[in-house]
Amino acid sequence: MVRRLLALIFLGVTLGSGYLAYVQYFKWRGCFNELGRCLDVEAGVVHQAQSGVGWLALTALAFGAFVVMAWPMVKPKR
Repeated sequence: MVRRLLALIFLGVTLGSGYLAYVQYFKWRGCFNELGRCLDVEAGVVHQAQSGVGWLALTALAFGAFVVMAWPMVKPKR
């Protein structure tokens, strides 16, 4: 029961951080200058290329934890 709950939590963290990686980096990847910054004039926000690395790292770690927690549930019992 606890393993399933942790797997669902890690899946939620994976989806949430993946969404934030998209919003903070992938959406703006063509706009970054040589310093790694992009200005969104409409919102008045400066996006930084380094934020994409952080969110993607969190996404990868959470997905790895999800796989470790969910693997025994998928594997057939003998």
